[in-house]
Amino acid sequence: MAEATANGLGQHTLHATHDAATTGAPPTEVHQEHPIKLYLVVWAWLFILSTCSYLIDYFGLHGYLRWSLILIFMILKAGLIVAIFMHMAWERLALTYAIILPPVLVLVFVAMMVFEADYTLLTRMAFFGAGP
Repeated sequence: MAEATANGLGQHTLHATHDAATTGAPPTEVHQEHPIKLYLVVWAWLFILSTCSYLIDYFGLHGYLRWSLILIFMILKAGLIVAIFMHMAWERLALTYAIILPPVLVLVFVAMMVFEADYTLLTRMAFFGAGP
């Protein structure tokens, strides 16, 4: 009744009392059960990443290093939560792209706006002077 899959997750067939080929019934549903070890490992990584985020403030890091590390740890934690607890690691690639691609594009557009803002400031200073 239980089968091992390529990624090591057990699958249990629900309503397996009748044969679909002989009775003309629809195919049986498959229910996946993820091992508890996977959730414990993810919980441990979330704990480690949260501790690292706290240590940034504890050690008093400042400037771009501080914000870069905070954003990196935040993205890693969000990625783990989405992949494992929201089961995106086992979804189809199209659905994964539908969830991941929009935030990536937002980040690209924000980066473009940052560069455009610097260019706009530079041209204003060149043509209108340094200011009052």
